[in-house]
Amino acid sequence: MMKHKVLVVGGGLAGLRAAVECAMLGVDTAVLSLLYPVRSHSGAAQGGVNAALANMPECKDDTPAKHAYDTVKGADFLADQDCSEILTTDAPTRIYELEHWGVPFSRTPDGKIAQRPFGGAGYPRTCYAADKTGLYILHTLNEQAVKHRVKVYNEWAALSLASDGAQNHGLVALNLQTGAIDAFAADAIIIATGGAGRIYKRTSNAMQSTGYTLGMAYRAGIPFKDMEFVQFHPTTIIGTNILMTEGARGEGGYIINKDNERFMQRYAAKAMELAPRDIVSRSIQTEINEGRGLPDGGGCVYLDLRHLGREKILERLPGIRDICISFLGLDPIEKPIPIQPGQHFIMGGIDTDKDGATILPGVFAAGECACVSVHGANRLGGNSLLECVVMGQRSGAAAAKFVQGKSSALKESVVADALKKTSSDVDALLKSSGKERLVTLRDAMQDAMTDKIGIFRDEKPMAEALALLRELRKRYRNIGVDAKNRKYNLDLLHTIELGGMLDAAEATAAGALARKESRGAHSRLDFKTRDDANWMKHTLAHFTPDGARLDYESVTVTKWQPEERKY
Repeated sequence: MMKHKVLVVGGGLAGLRAAVECAMLGVDTAVLSLLYPVRSHSGAAQGGVNAALANMPECKDDTPAKHAYDTVKGADFLADQDCSEILTTDAPTRIYELEHWGVPFSRTPDGKIAQRPFGGAGYPRTCYAADKTGLYILHTLNEQAVKHRVKVYNEWAALSLASDGAQNHGLVALNLQTGAIDAFAADAIIIATGGAGRIYKRTSNAMQSTGYTLGMAYRAGIPFKDMEFVQFHPTTIIGTNILMTEGARGEGGYIINKDNERFMQRYAAKAMELAPRDIVSRSIQTEINEGRGLPDGGGCVYLDLRHLGREKILERLPGIRDICISFLGLDPIEKPIPIQPGQHFIMGGIDTDKDGATILPGVFAAGECACVSVHGANRLGGNSLLECVVMGQRSGAAAAKFVQGKSSALKESVVADALKKTSSDVDALLKSSGKERLVTLRDAMQDAMTDKIGIFRDEKPMAEALALLRELRKRYRNIGVDAKNRKYNLDLLHTIELGGMLDAAEATAAGALARKESRGAHSRLDFKTRDDANWMKHTLAHFTPDGARLDYESVTVTKWQPEERKY
């Protein structure tokens, strides 16, 4: 049994920032990561990170309060406004901190951090490093973790929390390199494992973005919040759904249909391509559904950068060009990019307070896997990296404070019991003669989510999806694995992951079916308007063996009453 005061699960931006904060406060801290931290999906974030720095001539009067209002409006007023103000007030401090730590931000002619326009923002406030912002921040935070001697357990998979019902005392994890299952005693756990994009078939998320650790928290009694709100990024490339950053539109890129028409004029005449993501995604899908997509294009339109010119593309969007050449065989300097909406982000997640604490003492969460809620029904581009560094820092500080004066030795028996049970469960899975298989169940889940819990939603298809997902959860109890080895058994790992994925998918579908309105990314064909009288509230999903049990809590409104979103 290994022991640390704080154990962070996940080596992406939120996890590393939390770990660095704990270490800087003198707390014994370790990171448990499914893969080497600099390979985390945070590195795929391209366009930038928001902060009201007012560095550009056109945004001299930008403020954190204006950033907060844009965030709340973009969220279709479902974000908790006190949390949104914390996010935007802390933003400048966190950005300057990253700059001082060495993030190579792009610069204005006078040497300030450059900022570009992003969707739903009243000012150009997205700080960027060409189109590789997430990658550069990730490497910088990894350097800080090394500097502060944070212990990193690479290629470990968290399996279960060790709770006595009143408090958590550690977790149990699988060492992929050896196949051994071991326990970690820790006074605080910070879950920072990213999103659940792989519950969908078409997603910009990496293979490791399964969201299975959400199920780990869920089964320990921590509710999900607002899982029905799923963001579909407007511009992912056809076939692979690799992200084409919103920064491409921030630099002036157009979206055009088969008639070479900039059709956003019909949907958001003022903001055009820089409307919030939910609006742009619905607009693109409407064009495709109504026959104005590209002929024989597999359901897509074009992202056109040609008019930006070679010099600007090479300076501001070099990564986008490399991706297009490598995966599409085209150069965006010369040809437009075939794109379609793809699942990109979950606004919901593990329910936390403004410091990342959950209802289970000793467990915190930060980043995309958590729901504070700062994104409400729709996240603005550039606010995800911001959430990672702001909430990573806050959860790290809160966890460090929580562990002061506590002794893990008093509850090691709870961790030992969790180790015994989880080891027995994994052994039983390896020995199982169950007839169900990973690929069959996972494909059925992804098809149901993509086809019926997508950009546009309707009662009958959603009810069908929910029934199927509940059936799949029952069938999962009869699953077996073909590979019986212990070392690097990815069949075993992915089969374990599927259990948590099914929990996340079922809660998403249940929340979507129950919410009888359209708000942000939740767009129902049978309830086409927002209903503040009945649905200005957060959905909480609680685990039961038969499926999610839903209840609700109020949205925190401080300054801005709900109003119609116009762009």
